[in-house]
Amino acid sequence: MMNKVFLLCLVGALCLTACYHQPTTPRGSFAKGADVSWLSEMEHDSVRFYSADGKEGDCLDIMQEAGMNAVRLRVWVNHSTGWSNKADVVTMAKRAAKQGLRVMIDFHYSDFFADPSHQTIPAAWQGYNYEQLCEAVREHTLDVLYALKEAGVKPEWVQVGNETPNGMLWPVGRVIDRSTPRVSASATPMVDHWDEYAGFTATGYKAVKEAFPDAHVIVHVDNAFMYRDWFFREMEAHGGLFDMIGLSHYPMMSAWSGLPWEEANRRAEENIRALIATFHRPVMIAEVGMMNWGEGAVYDSVAALSDIVMTDFLNRIAPIDSCVGIFYWEPQVYGGWKPAEYTPLGWGGYDMGSFTPEGQPSPALRTMLRH
Repeated sequence: MMNKVFLLCLVGALCLTACYHQPTTPRGSFAKGADVSWLSEMEHDSVRFYSADGKEGDCLDIMQEAGMNAVRLRVWVNHSTGWSNKADVVTMAKRAAKQGLRVMIDFHYSDFFADPSHQTIPAAWQGYNYEQLCEAVREHTLDVLYALKEAGVKPEWVQVGNETPNGMLWPVGRVIDRSTPRVSASATPMVDHWDEYAGFTATGYKAVKEAFPDAHVIVHVDNAFMYRDWFFREMEAHGGLFDMIGLSHYPMMSAWSGLPWEEANRRAEENIRALIATFHRPVMIAEVGMMNWGEGAVYDSVAALSDIVMTDFLNRIAPIDSCVGIFYWEPQVYGGWKPAEYTPLGWGGYDMGSFTPEGQPSPALRTMLRH
């Protein structure tokens, strides 16, 4: 009788593992993913999604059928609306894992978007010194990851910080981005805090490995077309820890600064190869986006160009053995939708999603997912 009970428990455990721990695409294969962190809020707002043949369906199902095998989810510490906080992330990650999708978790260590212009210390951590911030990073990272573990989700990748060429948790962990012009002589001189920034990264890294020893820890910077060997050299020199390099690439936005998309793609390929050769770590395109706005003829022309730009970029990076994947940033946004907090901020909707005005995957997204 005892043997039968043991066997039943074992079968149950194996079933749970099969449901949540077995991605349809194995670890180590090329990731074709999407950051869908806004999806739960969009569904709450009754936004509808349609397949290429016009059938309404679940957004994740539609993209998975088109070739998506992974999702990326951002984590904010305590966002005012509740979206992208721990509970929301766990719910979305559990849903994705149940569908056999691989999962990347992106810690911003902020209450709102962290990027090269904003790395704001969460409200609950204001006034903390370096040691206290390290402990907060550790506790927050473990809190979210152990909640995922309890839910049966095993993330394959974890970002420790989001787009951090200027460091994170400012001003304590702020560093100078040497890829951009220095501040003017009349401005207050900036000081590098590499020991602190690398310390935050190492703390997050160790917390990730405590919860999920096999997870790949990513350090993520923007603008793949900028070569930042100095950044990763400084990270290593100051004791920062990372398994993988994450890059963002928005080639059509580079034209605003006078760099044509063709050159942005060419430089990105060159930089990816150089980073792999120099630091002997894989590179993940953690964010990619193309222009995709408007309706009618304007939309059609931009959508066609976006597909051309995406095809060129994929043709460049796919042959690189240690370039391990690509994630489209919030492709499911269409029709002028925007999150609730954008209205009081006076912000418009995100115009680089990759669904058509009819709520279907665009040509550029379909190209990326089937490549």
